Amino acid sequence: MSEKEVILTAAGLQKLEEELEQLKTVKRREVAQRIKEAISYGDLSENSEYEEAKNEQAFIEGRIITLEKMLRNARVISGDELDTGIVNVGSTVKVRDLEFDEIMEFKIVGSAESDPTQNKISNESPVGLALLGKSKGSIVDVNVPAGVVRYEILDIKVD
Repeated sequence: MSEKEVILTAAGLQKLEEELEQLKTVKRREVAQRIKEAISYGDLSENSEYEEAKNEQAFIEGRIITLEKMLRNARVISGDELDTGIVNVGSTVKVRDLEFDEIMEFKIVGSAESDPTQNKISNESPVGLALLGKSKGSIVDVNVPAGVVRYEILDIKVD
């Protein structure tokens, strides 16, 4: 079974690489030290510090495996290869909510780097999927749990 391609911007790739490096060089060492310290307390059967450290170690190792897999399957999209006439992964899209006359801006990114608090939405999200491939001036219907939201695409930029 082939692994799923992970679409990233250059900034997203750098962020994942930095997280992986931090986990491998700093966090692993910190947890190993905590485990060593907890072992020195004696009886491991009732040693909560040891249990917590082992659980954190398992989480860190799992995250390292996940990040390595994501980076192995990464495809970095650059602004050079994007058509500014249509919405792509890597595009920043300014839209108007036609019901509430609100203007919003979204950056369409791969799911690995989505962060709604930063207005970075996944290309796999309902809004991201609806916007992909559309051009400036298009009216887009987005199916959301509350019903249908209509957006007009006002502008498309590529960083």
